[in-house]
Amino acid sequence: MIPRYSRPEMVAIWSPETRFRIWFEIEAHACDALAELGVIPKEAARTIWEKGGAAKFDVAKIDEIERVTKHDVIAFLTHLAEFVGPDARFIHQGMTSSDVLDTCLAVQLTRASDILLADIDALLAALKRRAFEHKDTVTIGRSHGIHAEPTTFGIKLAQAYAEFSRCRERLVHAREDIATCAISGAVGTFANIEPYVEEHVAAKLGLKPEPVSTQVIPRDRHAMFFATLGVIASSVERLAVEIRHLQRTEVLEAEEYFSPGQKGSSAMPHKRNPVLTENLTGLARMVRSMAVPAMEDVALWHERDISHSSVERMIGPDATVTLDFALARLTGVVDKLLVYPENMEKNLNKFRGLVHSQRVLLALTQAGLSREDAYRLVQRNAMKVWEQGADFLEELLADKDVTAALSEAEIREKFDLGYHTKYVDTIFKRVFG
Repeated sequence: MIPRYSRPEMVAIWSPETRFRIWFEIEAHACDALAELGVIPKEAARTIWEKGGAAKFDVAKIDEIERVTKHDVIAFLTHLAEFVGPDARFIHQGMTSSDVLDTCLAVQLTRASDILLADIDALLAALKRRAFEHKDTVTIGRSHGIHAEPTTFGIKLAQAYAEFSRCRERLVHAREDIATCAISGAVGTFANIEPYVEEHVAAKLGLKPEPVSTQVIPRDRHAMFFATLGVIASSVERLAVEIRHLQRTEVLEAEEYFSPGQKGSSAMPHKRNPVLTENLTGLARMVRSMAVPAMEDVALWHERDISHSSVERMIGPDATVTLDFALARLTGVVDKLLVYPENMEKNLNKFRGLVHSQRVLLALTQAGLSREDAYRLVQRNAMKVWEQGADFLEELLADKDVTAALSEAEIREKFDLGYHTKYVDTIFKRVFG
């Protein structure tokens, strides 16, 4: 997590100040429930909220205490007691450290999810606007990087919209799955604290009780969460790679916005490089890389160990902060993307009608030729376009074997671009409703 690729709202979720404040709220809500049950005095619970709630926790002081205790939760509780006074003895009754740590992580990940969902919503809005703007902007579709058949630039963006809509659905489910609370005590049996306390804390924090927490919340939940972030990052990269290709000098069908005063190269003043989308490819790699250690965290020893702890201290902030930045950056790229329909048309016609080969192939089979013979006739004329720069339509019209099966009018009709875009509205209705 470095400032260059971070945004303040997401970073704040992972700050020590936020973490300690959440720890306090978990402890104080638990005290409220314990007071209702008569385990601790109600006056003590009120004092804990009043004095702890008004306290400004000293991160440096807590770190100093931890250097002695070698235990972060104990260090925090020791510092909290300085504010609360004698009633601090009622804090953490029947609880274990994982109750605080795991529940706090659940709160942080749900808050992070809410930011990421808002990021996706902003990206979807930009994609929808640009998709309708270019719904009928004809461009060449490519397979294997080679000209295939015509499509529209709007369809390309509609595909991205549909993909990020699925990403949003996955994140909603991942958020729900991660939003669990564990206040079950040592080895998760509730021996020293009643299940009601967990239910109360969960309700106050917008979580649900973990059905069986052993002593930690099961890490399959976290593995799915970080895997979901990895999938979203892959979708970010997919769109970024598409834009990078379209900006290549030989293609130049779309281009990242190049702002006044921007420089593309320290050596070559003419350069306009796709630096934002290249950056997104790199950021996506980082987010994906954090899914594997999250999966490896699932297999803990017996009721708990802390082999997952160091991993999550890194990937929790890094994955969410990085993906938040990437989604915001991609939204900006889409919003300001420069689109060049003239270059799309020029590239479409670069091989002089070659992209209509399938229509001719199908017409020949419908005229009675076998598929093998039809393919051979079309391909031999197509190769003249590739190798000699010939005009595909003219070659077909000059081929007696082709004209024996199809009239000139029938051949010419197969070069109508409108044929390839007749279902654009149908696709858009499926995507956007």
